[in-house]
Amino acid sequence: MKLNYFSICLVLLKAVNVFSQDPDSSKLTLLFAGDIMGHGPQYIAAYDSAFGGYNYEPCFRYIKPFISKFDITIANLEVTLAGPPYSSYPQFSSPDELAYDIKNAGFNVVVTANNHCYDKGKTGFKRTLDILDSVGIEHLGTYTDSVQRSKSYPFLIEKKGIRLALFNYTYGTNGLLPKKPNIVNYINKQVILSDLAKADSEKADFKVAIMHWGKEYEMKPNNEQKELALFMAKHGFDAIIGSHPHVVQTFEVLYPDTSDSIHFVPVFYSLGNFVSNQRDRYRDGGAIFSLTIEKKIKTLPIDWDYQPYWVYRGTLKKKYQYYIIPTKLFECQPDSFAFSPSEIYRLKEFNDDTQKQLQNIKKSEYFNCEK
Repeated sequence: MKLNYFSICLVLLKAVNVFSQDPDSSKLTLLFAGDIMGHGPQYIAAYDSAFGGYNYEPCFRYIKPFISKFDITIANLEVTLAGPPYSSYPQFSSPDELAYDIKNAGFNVVVTANNHCYDKGKTGFKRTLDILDSVGIEHLGTYTDSVQRSKSYPFLIEKKGIRLALFNYTYGTNGLLPKKPNIVNYINKQVILSDLAKADSEKADFKVAIMHWGKEYEMKPNNEQKELALFMAKHGFDAIIGSHPHVVQTFEVLYPDTSDSIHFVPVFYSLGNFVSNQRDRYRDGGAIFSLTIEKKIKTLPIDWDYQPYWVYRGTLKKKYQYYIIPTKLFECQPDSFAFSPSEIYRLKEFNDDTQKQLQNIKKSEYFNCEK
C-alpha cells in the first residue's frame, strides 16, 4: 500500500517521548510563539503536487533551530483541522499536515482556546483535537466534554524536577457558542481562580497563563488586558503570555505584592502572528519569547529574551512558500536569502519596530549568531 506524506509522518512520531525526565537539573527553558493562522494563500502555497498533499515544512525551516534550543515549546493554533474543503477567514479549516509540521518544527504544546476554535462547529471542533492527539501534540484550552477537561486541566508538565502548570483562556469565539458537551475556556475570573486552586492542590511549581485577549492591531494593551493581568498576578500566576491582536504588543514585569519583592510576574501582552498572510506593517511577523525558570526554595523566572521574525512570502530554493525568518538569522547570514531591496527593507523595518516595542527586555545568549 502506498503511504502518503502525512501517513509516513504519523508512523515516525509513535515513539517520541517529549517530556523525558532529568532529575539532576533545576532549570527549565520555555518558548512561546504567537498565532498560527491558515489563510487561503497559505494552504495553496503548501500544496505539493508531487505527492498530492500538503507540506508546511518550509514555513518553519529557518525558525526550527531556534525552537530546538528549548525544553518546552508552545504556540497558539488559531485554525481548526476540520478536514476538506479547506477554508480561510472568517472560518478557518487547514489541512491536517499543518499539525504534523508544527510538531516537526519542534513544538510540543499548542493552545486552542481562541476566537476561531469553533469555526467549524461541533464536528470540526472535535476533529481538531483528534488530529492533534494523532500526531502527538499536547493541547489545552478546548475540550470535548467536562470529563476530559477535569482530567487534563490545568495542563501539568513535570520536567527537570519542575512541575509546570499551563492555562489557556479566550475572550470569545466570534459568537459561535460551543454546543454541549463541548467546552471552551472563556475568560472568567471565578473559573480562573478555581483552576488556580486545583493547580496548587496538585503541587504546581510555576503557573503560566496563555491569554487570547485584547483588540486586533492595537500596538499597546488596553485597560482590560492590564487589569486582568494584574488580577491574575495577584492571585498566583507566575507568567502571562498573550495573543490575538496580530501585532507585537508591549512587555512589562508586574510586582503584584509590594511587600514581596520575590514575586514578580513577566507579562508579554501579545506575541503577534507566528505565520499568516497578513502583509501590513506590524502584522507581517511577530516575536518568540523565551523564559527560563529555576527551582530552589521557590520556582522563579531568572531570564527572558525574545527574537523577532519576519514572514517572507516568496520563493527560496525554488519553492514558493511562507517562510518564518528570524531577523537574527538574516543578520548572521544575509547571503543565504536572495531578498530584493524592498524585502530587506520590510524585514529590517519589522525588526526595528519590534525592538522599539520591547526596549525593556534584556538580551540573553539564546538568540545569538551560532559560532
